[in-house]
Amino acid sequence: MVRLLRMLGLFLFALAILLLVLWAGQRSLMYFPIKTAPPPAAAGLPEADVLSVTTSDGFALGAWFLRTGRETALAAVIVFNGNAGNRSFRAPLARRLADAGFHVCLFDYRGFGGNAGSPSEEGLLRDARAVFAAVARRPDVKPDRIILMGESLGTGVAVALAAEVSPLALVLRSPFTSMADVAAHHYRLLPVRQLLWDRYDSLARVGMLTSPIAIVAGDRDRVVPYALSRRLFDALSEPKRFITVSGADHNDFELNAGDPVIEAVGWAFESALARTVR
Repeated sequence: MVRLLRMLGLFLFALAILLLVLWAGQRSLMYFPIKTAPPPAAAGLPEADVLSVTTSDGFALGAWFLRTGRETALAAVIVFNGNAGNRSFRAPLARRLADAGFHVCLFDYRGFGGNAGSPSEEGLLRDARAVFAAVARRPDVKPDRIILMGESLGTGVAVALAAEVSPLALVLRSPFTSMADVAAHHYRLLPVRQLLWDRYDSLARVGMLTSPIAIVAGDRDRVVPYALSRRLFDALSEPKRFITVSGADHNDFELNAGDPVIEAVGWAFESALARTVR
């Protein structure tokens, strides 16, 4: 009996140490930045403007602004990245959107792509506000024609910003209800809901969203469960549209820059335009 109690005590001690390590290092498990970024020409966007955007707490964020080749842009799309890589990874998406008639802003959060700082939910929202304001000030952008487009973790950032600024439209690729729900799916035996700092609770913000919203999700997504994307969609008000990419996993091209994504942006723009001309 004494031996059993000792073993149980050792197990509980080890578990406590594990939880402490996970709690302290959780952001290293959530964010995977590439800390440098190439010039836009190396990413296939030689004509993109190189920008520096300063946040309210003093961080300079690197960004690229790609103009459409058309005479008049339909709208400007700001892309909110997922939790990994840098803005160059979104160059194929920017090219396709520009070809479809949209200006596009790619940027990196703090701690990503050569930017100082460390990522956090509060920090990324500060970054989003600064980039939105910078894009809205541009003479080649109409402030009432800005579309927010988030991918994966970036959907949480885009939803939070949309609740504040009411953009023309919102496009979410592989969104989730909350990061706590995603973490609970992957770490079923750990009390992640109690430990998580950066929660990105999009479900709690849906009542503040007023823009048309398009969602794109793969039904074989192993990172963000398809069911969480559907649950978020079900909680949204109209106008809304859900596009399922059959057989697609989280990082497949079709979800990153494929036809379904371009279709979603087009639908969101047309839906928003229809509301303004009524």
